[in-house]
Amino acid sequence: MIRIWTMILGAWLSIGAIGHEIENDLAVAYVERYSAIAISEMQDHGIPASIKLGQALLESNYGTSVLAQRSQNHFGLKCKDYWEGKKYYHEDDDFDTNGKLIKSCFRSYDQVEDSYRDHSDFLLHSPTYKTLFEIDKTDYRAWAKGLKACGYATDPTYPEKLIRIIERYGLTRYDRYTQSHDAQVVLQTKWKTNHKPPEPFLIPDGYIMGTFKKH
Repeated sequence: MIRIWTMILGAWLSIGAIGHEIENDLAVAYVERYSAIAISEMQDHGIPASIKLGQALLESNYGTSVLAQRSQNHFGLKCKDYWEGKKYYHEDDDFDTNGKLIKSCFRSYDQVEDSYRDHSDFLLHSPTYKTLFEIDKTDYRAWAKGLKACGYATDPTYPEKLIRIIERYGLTRYDRYTQSHDAQVVLQTKWKTNHKPPEPFLIPDGYIMGTFKKH
C-alpha cells in the first residue's frame, strides 16, 4: 500500500512539475513578445513596465484566457458607459436582478498592443487611479498595493500575486530603461536576433488554464 501511495505521489509531483514548466515557458514567451510595448508605455505615461507586464500576465493567464484569445483584451477591462470601441461579451461576475449570471461587456481590440495602450489611458484618465502616479515608477511593490487600494481588483491577495509574478520573472529589469528610444532598440534587437518579426504567441495543444475575473 505504501508503495502504491508513493507511486501516486510521484506521479502527482511529476504532473505538477510539467505544469510549472509549461507555465514558465508561456510567461517567458509572453514577456519576450510584449516587453517593448510595455517599456514604450512606461516612457510615455509613467506606468512601470514591470507592473504592466505583471498585470497582463496575471489578468490574461499568460495570454491563454478566453478573453485574451478572442478579444485581445489582456487587462480584463470592461466596457463602461463611455466605451465606444468594439465589444466582446463573456460570462464573468455580473448578475441580473434575479441573481442569474449574465454575460459581461468587455472591451475588444484589433491587436494586443491596443489593449496595452488602452490600459494606460484607463489608469491615466480615471480620477480613481490618480494617486498611483504619485508613486515612484521603480517602486513596483507600492504600485501593486496601490492598484488594489484604488479598486482595480477585488481579490484581497491581488498585490501579492502581482508582486510574485514580477519577482519570479525578473520584470523589474524593464523598469530600468531610461531613454525614450530604448523600447525600439529592444524590439529591433529581437528582430535582428531572429532575422524576422516575432512569431504569433502560441498555446501548447491541450493546455488549459483558468480565467481571471475582470474589471
